[in-house]
This record gives sequence, structure tokens and C-alpha cells, in this order.
Amino acid sequence: MTRIPSLSAVLLLLAAAWALAGCGGTDEAAGPSPTPATLVLDFAPNAVHAGTYLATTRGYDREAGVRLTVQAPSSSTDAVKLLRAGRADLAYLDIHDLAIADERSPGALVAVMALVQRPLAAVLAAPDVSRPRDLAGRRAGVTGLPSDRAVLASIVRGDGGDPDAVREVTIGFQAVPALLAGRVAAATAFWNAEGVALRRRRPATRIFKVDEFGAPAYPELVLVTTPARLRARRALVTGAVAALRRGYAGALAEPGAALDALVAGAPGVGRSGAARELAAVAPAFTAPGRPFGVLDRRTLAAWATWEQRFGIVRERPAVARLFDLAVARSGPG
Repeated sequence: MTRIPSLSAVLLLLAAAWALAGCGGTDEAAGPSPTPATLVLDFAPNAVHAGTYLATTRGYDREAGVRLTVQAPSSSTDAVKLLRAGRADLAYLDIHDLAIADERSPGALVAVMALVQRPLAAVLAAPDVSRPRDLAGRRAGVTGLPSDRAVLASIVRGDGGDPDAVREVTIGFQAVPALLAGRVAAATAFWNAEGVALRRRRPATRIFKVDEFGAPAYPELVLVTTPARLRARRALVTGAVAALRRGYAGALAEPGAALDALVAGAPGVGRSGAARELAAVAPAFTAPGRPFGVLDRRTLAAWATWEQRFGIVRERPAVARLFDLAVARSGPG
């Protein structure tokens, strides 16, 4: 026998269906959809980006009202071009590239967050180079970028040596093979990437970090947008920053989860190598008394003086124009 529901039961079912439908089919409780935004990396995905991938994997971006699409660049100039063309909303840039771009087109870009709180640039040297000034008369490889010459000169001079006495040669991005083959006695590179890789194969490798030889502890990598986008879509930028700050807090607390997110989101990244790099760079994500992402005016002023002194740019960078300090200071963390 088929049971016929009572009138009261039917009314209850209809009321429940009406509530689930949201009074006409719109889901107001879910709120507006996250705003899409493109974030261009400074380089091929690596351990320094682990917190970024963790933020998107865990949905921190969507919770902040933004849907981040992470894009690897095809060349080091991609980010600046894409930002200026309006084809990217945000990008990680080396702080020297930011200064150079601003000198060429003043006021076109603005940095809103620090990805790391100290320089990643260094001089890697053969085990028999006990200190930077010992490079006098020896070959040191550089990629050819203006910042390389500045880093090499700053480190040698900071140790009391004469940078002009070093035989500088251009080797491109071949620091590790050039040093292993003995073609150079030293080379400029990033201590968190090439330095880690080289020490794994040659543990006695010397690593001379630029901020240990006179350079200020400037943030090597910064999150950048355009002033126009920051004015027009400030909520998008602040939402992205909030999500990234959560992502890097998570990476520091749960490095294994951050590595999982990086490897899953960036095919081709080896987990073991990324784990070594993350262990090396993690302390640089923050500075004493400074939460992740915060830009420090005094540090940036010292960097601007150093940037001009060592010839990366002709004029001292205008810190007040190049950096918006308020974005990363807003919100939790």
C-alpha cells in the first residue's frame, strides 16, 4: 500500500525546498564569486614560492575574495611587460629589476609586499677562496645582469678588497657547472638555490652573502602591481596579500604541506631538492619584529642608497613612490 503524506508534511517539504532554493534560485549566503587575478612569478617555480602554492591549494585566496592564477614567466622580463599591458594583476619581482624598471618608466610600478626580508644574492666560491678579497687576480663569473656586478663589487669591497682586481667573466646562469668544472673561482648566484645545489655536491663551497659584507638587509623579492590597479582594485590587491601572508605562515608552520602544494602545483619541481631549498630560505621569510610581507621604510631607504652607490641605477630610487607600505601592514598577521 502506498502511503499518502499528510498536508502538514507536504507544507514542511515545500518550505524546506524553498529555503534551499534561496527564494528564487540565488545563493545569497555564498556571497559574491572571487575576483580572478593573475600572479606572475619571478622565475620558474621553486621553494621560495611554496607559500604561494599553499595559499591557492588551501583556498586562502578564495576566502579573501580573490581567485589567484599562478603563472611562471617564460623570461625574466615577462612580469614587467605583463603588468604594464594589463595582462597580469600582480607579479613577484627582484627588487633590482623593480628599480631598473622604475628608472626607465617612473611611477609605472609599485611594490606592496616583501616575499623575503633579506637579499638572496651571494658570491659562491671554491673551497680555497677563504674570503672575498682573496678573489684578487682570479676569475669570477657573473650572469651579465647589472645587479651581479654590484653584488660582486659590494662583497669584495666589504671585505676590504679591490673589486677592480677581480677578473670578471660573463657565464650566464651557469654558476654551478662553471664552479664544479673549475672554470671560475667564484660566481654570483642565489644562496637559497644555486648555493644549496652546489653545497650538496661540494660541501666545502664558500657562500658569501651580500648583506654579510656591507649591503643592507633589503627584501630581494617583492610583490608588485601598477599604481592604477592598486587605486582601482585595492580590495583585490589587499585580498591577495592577505592570502599570501596566510600561505607563508602555513609554510613556516607546516613545511611538508607547503612542499606538497608546490610539487602538485608545479610539475617538474623535485620534492627532495625543494625541501633542501625551503629549509635554507625559510628563515628569510620574516625578520625580527617584522611579520611576513611587511616592508620597512628605513631598510628600503638604505637599499636605495646602496642601489645607486653600486651603479645598478643612475639615480637613487624614490622609495615613497616605489613602495606602498600600508598594504602589507593591514589585516591580520
